[in-house]
Order: sequence, then structure tokens, then C-alpha cells
Amino acid sequence: MRNAQNETDVMPEIWLVAGTRPEAVKLAPVAKALATEGRMRPVVIATGQHPEMVGQALATFGLTADENLTLIRRTGSQPELLSGLLTGLEEVADRRPPAAVVVQGDTTTTLAGALAAFWRRVPVVHLEAGLRSFDLGAPFPEELNRKLVSQAAALHLAPTPDAAANLRAEGVPEENVLVAGNTVVDAILTVTDKSTTVHDPELATLLENATRGAVKLMLVTLHRRESWGEPMRRVLRAVTELMAADPELRVVLPAHPNPEVRSLVREELADTPGALITGPLPYPELAATLAASTLVLSDSGGIQEEAPTFGVPVLVLRDVTERMEAVNAGCALLVGTDHGKIVSTAKELLNDPAARTRMMSSGNPFGDGAAAGRTEQALAHLLGLAPDLPAPFRPASANELAEV
Repeated sequence: MRNAQNETDVMPEIWLVAGTRPEAVKLAPVAKALATEGRMRPVVIATGQHPEMVGQALATFGLTADENLTLIRRTGSQPELLSGLLTGLEEVADRRPPAAVVVQGDTTTTLAGALAAFWRRVPVVHLEAGLRSFDLGAPFPEELNRKLVSQAAALHLAPTPDAAANLRAEGVPEENVLVAGNTVVDAILTVTDKSTTVHDPELATLLENATRGAVKLMLVTLHRRESWGEPMRRVLRAVTELMAADPELRVVLPAHPNPEVRSLVREELADTPGALITGPLPYPELAATLAASTLVLSDSGGIQEEAPTFGVPVLVLRDVTERMEAVNAGCALLVGTDHGKIVSTAKELLNDPAARTRMMSSGNPFGDGAAAGRTEQALAHLLGLAPDLPAPFRPASANELAEV
């Protein structure tokens, strides 16, 4: 229920800090939930880490950033990025101090937002908390980022019981951990409720053909730093081999904006018939591509969460994943960047509809599409605007976590 406020009341401002497209997508439902309830004011901070992609993602949900940082990037290094983010966030905080700062995930923006808030003694709320690969080298530097943010957070909003259990095992107080679900499910359901215009005619035709079963479509996404160079080349050559073996197979690969990634993708796939290399797709078009796909090959964390909504299996192009819920549920398989393993596993799934159905039989482990509302409730409780958290959204005991 919406809480009425006197016009003279000043609503506490809640920063939602986004620097990459996944952050913007996962924070957008939270911004909407905060605005709908009307007891806190969402302030979307676009940090400038990936400015065009963040703006594009926010626009999908009818949002624009309230504050836009301008980063000066000369070397592209992590120290340069982190220092620029901290300086920019501090300048904004001097003008409009937040009541709480919500950071999402594990990027450099996430770390900077948490540090900027912590240093000002402002509560840090970590959305999608508790993910762990248990390997500081993979994903790099994200595994360290999220562990550092966990040290600063006042409230940990875990997407799944497994993520909450990771935090409890690290000694995070039980009352500071809440299982909210993953807001990416909220986002993807919002997008798929609307009709999508695909602006690239070649992609539009390909999606139409895949939807009516005239071709098999495989979505491929690659960007992890630990895969740059030879590991990525092995993956791309496996994709080429799969296409050569199956004349009905078509591939869509939205190339990451990093020049090193783009260069290698074009070197390996540009002359391959049936392979469509695009720029980063607008979120609704990415969702439409996922929905039309037979199989996904990806090293993206977000794709592992989004694909189960559409019943599409994912081959995870990593040796470890912090989203073992997808693997444990059967809807994702770890194949790393091993050329032979990618080819053999993908061939089996592409040619056997029953195998794909078996993989998806357990449903989506990442939530029910109500995570943004739970996040708003948790923030209101944190700031003393709501006396209690409604059951069953409350700190869970070990036994309850096992039962969720």
C-alpha cells in the first residue's frame, strides 16, 4: 500500500548506483517500486562506466538517470576507473546526501558506490549479495569486488537461499541477510510483457525464422577478462565448427564494446555464413533473441539468470560460476573454454529436444518476479519507515533457508 506523505515532508533519497547495463537492468525495477510506494525517493546515479549502455537500458523501463558522472578515461585501467568513480560520487554526495546507497552485483562501480557510502557512514545495501565462485581469479576482478562490498554492507539482499548461506558462512549476522529473489526476473518479465521492435532487419528476419522453427538459433555472449586471448579464440572456433556441422544452425553474437573482444570476434567469425555479429543489443531485443534461441553459450552472469525464464539451456563458458543454482537446477552446464567439450555438449543439446526439456524441468531458481517489492520493503524497514518485515520475507534460519 502506498504511504501518504505531507507535501512538506522530505522523502529520504535512496541512491541506485549503476555503471553497466546489467546493473541498470536489475536496479530499474527497484527504482519503479520505490516510486510506486512513495515513501522513499529513488535517485539513479549513472557512473559513466558504460554510459551509452546504461542510458539505453534505463530507457527500456521509462527511466533516465538523475545524476550522470563524466569519467575521463586515458589508460582504461582499474585504478583510473575506481579513482574517477569515487571522486564523482563524492561530488554528488556533497550536493544531495543519500539516506542509503544501493549497489548491485560486483563491478568496479559496485565497489566504488559501497566505499563512497561507507566513508560517509551511509548504509550500504547490497543487491544480489552473497554470490561466490570461491576463486579470486575467476571472475576477475568481480569475485574480490563482491567480497569487499560484503564487508561494508549494512543490508545484504541475497537472490537465493544458497547466496544467503554463503554470507552466513562468512559470519555476516543473520539479521542483516534477507532472501529477496533476483530483480532480473522482475525486469525480464516486464520487458516480455511488451511487444518488441527489432531495429536490425537481418536480426528481425533471423528471429522470425527461429521462432517458426525454420532454423536453430544459438546466442553467444563473451566478455570475461579471464577469457581474453586464446580461451576466447577456442570458444569462437568451436562455434565455427558447430555451424559447419549443422546447416540449420544460425548464431547471434552481440560483441562486447571492449576493442580487444570485438577484434577477436570479427577475426574469427566475420566471414562465417550464418553468423550475425551485432553491437550490444537493447535489452528488449536481447530478451527477444533469448526467447527465440535453442541454446545459449555465455560467460555472462546475467544470461545464466535470464535464460531459465524462457526455458533455454545455457552452456557456461567458465570453469567456475557464482551462480551454481542454475547448474544445480540443471538448466546450465559448465563447459569452460574447452573446444571439444563445447562442441560435443552443444551438438547433443542442439540435436535432442528431449535433452533440452530435461535440463529445464526444474524451472527458474532465481525468483518469482517480486524481488523489487521486497527490496523496497527492506529499505523502508532499514530506515525506520516500516516497523516490521512481512512474513515470510524476514531473516531466515538455517532450516528455513533449506526449505525455501
